[in-house]
Amino acid sequence: MKLEHAITTAIKYETRVHATYAEAAATAENPVARRVFSTLCEEEKGHIRYLRERLEEWRAGGKINIYDIGGELGSRSAVEAGAARLRTTLTGGSPGGTGVELESLRKALQAERETSDFYKQMVATLDADGKRLFKRFVEIEEGHLAIVQAEMDLVTGSGYWFDTGEFRPEAG
Repeated sequence: MKLEHAITTAIKYETRVHATYAEAAATAENPVARRVFSTLCEEEKGHIRYLRERLEEWRAGGKINIYDIGGELGSRSAVEAGAARLRTTLTGGSPGGTGVELESLRKALQAERETSDFYKQMVATLDADGKRLFKRFVEIEEGHLAIVQAEMDLVTGSGYWFDTGEFRPEAG
């Protein structure tokens, strides 16, 4: 895949994820879920803006200026560390949310997985500029996956937190 096509495809993925979070934020009944969805929605909007700027640069001169996109929420490891400290703050560690939030989380998880897989493929197949452009997106999307999975675990009361079984005194 050529870089221009990869960037336009990435914009489509990011636009889809942004729409998923915008809908989730608008329909969430739980205020914590609404804040999480809104924050993710804004971060995705920043990704779209960044990618559009890179596309304009490419089309104007055949080069792109790659700079760290940052990522308000950070990598998967940063998300996990922060979430572990904040877990008891979110509804006291007990399940919360509704079927609306759970369905939104399922949609978000699917969209984030597909987007992350696309970025991983781009890192594996593109030239040096493409690899550099999309490498940070892989890290960011893995962080988003971690957030969505953690929220899903909390809402469902699955007994897992970031894919790790947790002690549940009520389980006996």
